[in-house]
Amino acid sequence: MMDKVNFTRMKDGTKEEYEFLTAHEIDHTRHTADRLLKALVELDESLSGYQITRLGHSVQSATRAWRDGADIDWIVSALLHDIGDIYAPYNHDEYAATILKPFVREQCAWVVQTHGDFQMLYYGHHLDGFDQNKRDRHKGHPYFDDNAEFCERWDQASFDPDYEDLPLEFFAPMVREVFARKPYDPEVIRPGTREPLVNDAEAARRRGA
Repeated sequence: MMDKVNFTRMKDGTKEEYEFLTAHEIDHTRHTADRLLKALVELDESLSGYQITRLGHSVQSATRAWRDGADIDWIVSALLHDIGDIYAPYNHDEYAATILKPFVREQCAWVVQTHGDFQMLYYGHHLDGFDQNKRDRHKGHPYFDDNAEFCERWDQASFDPDYEDLPLEFFAPMVREVFARKPYDPEVIRPGTREPLVNDAEAARRRGA
């Protein structure tokens, strides 16, 4: 029974060895959701100075999305939108989008990928060398308005220590569901498709749950 490959150069690997490695990789991907949930907790080792923690901000963003009646792609994207803060502080949005891209609608991945530019609207004018209107470079993009709404409703508003957040455990099944999908499934990615961030009927149902 093989427990590791023999080759030291990839070009020397055998069919049997690559089948062995592929099986290991498939098993590894099955635990992606749990690693991401652990990484969310570790966000609290990154930036400080806000009234709530980075995990608190992530959970609060997702809670607002859930209470707005958003679908699972939006909710999980809101939860993970800052997952790159620890390891990619200068492009955390692109980092998060790369993780999400194979498993969520193109609309959501693009919003996460560029939300840093859109967030600049709220603070760029206070800091030298920052462009408050950086989001304007994306004008005309079909998801521009979605990103503006994402930031206004869920991202920039989610630093409130008095807001009643749902616990991370509430969102864990949603994260597991999303990352159990077939990567790059056309029925999931749905290029060019726009789904609303807010669903009033679903929001009312959830409030009554």
